[in-house]
Amino acid sequence: MRIYHLASELRAWSRANRQQNQLIGLVPTMGALHEGHLSLVRQAKAECTAVAVSIFVNPTQFGPKEDFAEYPRTFEADCALLEAEGVDVIFAPQPEEMYPPGSSTFVEVEGLSQHLDGASRPGHFRGVATIVAKLFIAAEPARAYFGQKDAAQVAVLRRMVADLGLPVGLVACPIVREPDGLAMSSRNRYLNATERQGALVLSRAVRRVSAAFLQEGERSSAKLIDIAKQEFAAEPEVRIDYIVAADWATLLPVECVEPGTLFAVAAWVGTTRLIDNAVL
Repeated sequence: MRIYHLASELRAWSRANRQQNQLIGLVPTMGALHEGHLSLVRQAKAECTAVAVSIFVNPTQFGPKEDFAEYPRTFEADCALLEAEGVDVIFAPQPEEMYPPGSSTFVEVEGLSQHLDGASRPGHFRGVATIVAKLFIAAEPARAYFGQKDAAQVAVLRRMVADLGLPVGLVACPIVREPDGLAMSSRNRYLNATERQGALVLSRAVRRVSAAFLQEGERSSAKLIDIAKQEFAAEPEVRIDYIVAADWATLLPVECVEPGTLFAVAAWVGTTRLIDNAVL
């Protein structure tokens, strides 16, 4: 397994492999890897002949009062996990490699970037779209793998790829959960024992809504949102950020839920913001 720190090194590796008809897969991460990330790696390994994983805590997707400085950084442990999975390359650039001094160019997907997490975290998706575009330019992958847990991010990136005509297939992989149902997240390690128990309300709400849709035939988004709110009411210390039924392509709310509708929740558990969702 090779570790590169320069975009030029990653690009040279990708081009050399593609000259040998290798299919390049890219898994962008911010490190602090868990089983959810590794599931992306495994799918990339199953579908591609050479796989690169980026580890970069991207400063431009954090707001001024967010957890950039505290975000967990576990590079050595991450490398050990990725080597065990048979990853070919780790790309771990320094901030100045991705944002040279004087950088002033950003990628913004208008409209979608202002919905769901974008409404709560202004500028977040501009940072996400910018760094992912830079990673695509550096790695030139055929496919890139992202988790469904970040469903709004997937929608924004799909639109970016379509609008810019980028030759990359975006693959959204299923949410990976802890045995008790909590969606895996690098931020889960912030939670104390009490908060960890309270955080389960997100997955409970999503499961209840999914059951109401699938088993009871409920199609009213307002009623499904009420079902989720009833679940959250049992955990008053958890503060709701949003609960929404939305078209996954546009992230706009829908009144009538159909198969394929995205039902998403976000909430603050203590000082930690968590998200969860289901495609109904």
